[in-house]
Amino acid sequence: MPTSLDRALNQRSSLLAFTGIITGIAAWMILFQDIFPKARDPTGNPETWTRAELIRWLATRDLQPSDNDSNEALLERVKCHLKAPRT
Repeated sequence: MPTSLDRALNQRSSLLAFTGIITGIAAWMILFQDIFPKARDPTGNPETWTRAELIRWLATRDLQPSDNDSNEALLERVKCHLKAPRT
């Protein structure tokens, strides 16, 4: 005995409407929104940033942070490059 859901999906217009809605939502997500938004730069005083924020800040500027660097070394590099003018 078919259920009401089976009867609804067997009708071609209902199936096309459902498919159109799903396709429209997928297209909207792909074209008009960031699926994987980039992490923002940390703001404020660099001395309060975490190690991950210091590394991310340096990495986004192609300053090649090393995992072996101490927190003090990372902080010093960030402070030096904050003062440098951007070109």
